[in-house]
Amino acid sequence: MRHRIAEAHMRNGVTIVDPTSTRIDAAVEIGQDARIEPWTILEGATAIAQDALIGPNAHVRDSRIGPRTRVWASVIEQSTVAEDVEIGPFAHLRPGSEIGPRCRIGNFAEVKKSHLGAGTQQHHFSYLGDASIGENVNIGAGSVTANFDGTAKHRTVIGDRASIGVDTMMVAPLTIGEGANTGAGSVVTRDVAAGKTVVGVPARPIELKRRSKPPAGGSELVGRRK
Repeated sequence: MRHRIAEAHMRNGVTIVDPTSTRIDAAVEIGQDARIEPWTILEGATAIAQDALIGPNAHVRDSRIGPRTRVWASVIEQSTVAEDVEIGPFAHLRPGSEIGPRCRIGNFAEVKKSHLGAGTQQHHFSYLGDASIGENVNIGAGSVTANFDGTAKHRTVIGDRASIGVDTMMVAPLTIGEGANTGAGSVVTRDVAAGKTVVGVPARPIELKRRSKPPAGGSELVGRRK
């Protein structure tokens, strides 16, 4: 049965590099010119669009993968991924994840029940849970949404073009405005207004203040915490 399913897809213009190591359920849909690499599992109500590249070592269940998207050695469950996205290696999209066009999900990154807007990048060793992320947001490596308080889950909202520094801890419920920034290692416990920068533990806003007479060869701007 496995070989018959693979042969049917290949006759329809799908490249399956190694049918003997690939498992595709009968209900799975795959578009023309998609490429399925070895040791890939496609299960349930999964749909792979044209020109997508899945695998090697990918596991996709009950999910939709858009055109020209690459999924490399990752697990995707009950999620929707748009076009021109790069995922992995070793990423995990848990149920309820929605990934917009041209996003990048790095290695060992995890997403759960979250929406990522177009062009957003989530770098390695990061976790986004119960979050709504705008467009062209940068999520630094090691950053985490702390969405569970021991009793209930809470949401994090991050506006367009925000930049989340490496190892930022975002304690939900939390809103980070458009164009806002967090410094590396910050623990953000309060909302951040649009365009503002916060740093520290706990994170506090800073302002850039122009020096009256900058030192020779130095910058004219200095940071001041509020």
